[in-house]
Amino acid sequence: MASKLVIIIVFILDLIAVGLAIAAEQRRSVGKVVPDKEKVYEYCEYGSDIATSYGAGAFVLLFTSQVIIMVASRCFCCGKALNPGGSRACAIMLFLICWVFFLIAEVCLLAASIRNAYHTKYRNMWNINEPPSCEVIRKGVFAAGASFALFTAIVSQFYYVCYSRARDDYKNPPY
Repeated sequence: MASKLVIIIVFILDLIAVGLAIAAEQRRSVGKVVPDKEKVYEYCEYGSDIATSYGAGAFVLLFTSQVIIMVASRCFCCGKALNPGGSRACAIMLFLICWVFFLIAEVCLLAASIRNAYHTKYRNMWNINEPPSCEVIRKGVFAAGASFALFTAIVSQFYYVCYSRARDDYKNPPY
């Protein structure tokens, strides 16, 4: 039987990670061009940079929950073999899907956090007639990370339950 403690801990970590990723999307940096005090140069001024911290927090929490699930299930690499059957096939399929969703979520969260932290300050030396480019992260990258974190949370819970069922079937064979 699946450990209820593992399920609850992973659920809470994943839920907080999704919440942080959604909060990061809402608090993305926004840049605007403002002149300096002497009104000679223009530069970019950015708002709060809290989205980077939210995104990094979501990244760490999602990573931690994935590690907990993989340690609890021994990542299919270690331990005794599972009983052949539907639960094992389902666990293998969910294992692969879980890792794909996890990697996509982590890449989105990491890339969005890094890009959100990058701020251009001044104009290019060669293009002094145009205002500086206040580049910011594209809208929806943190949201994509949040959605894939949610998919990871759901699939990893089902994976762990199927894995536990296949493991328990091996301990208590039907014959």
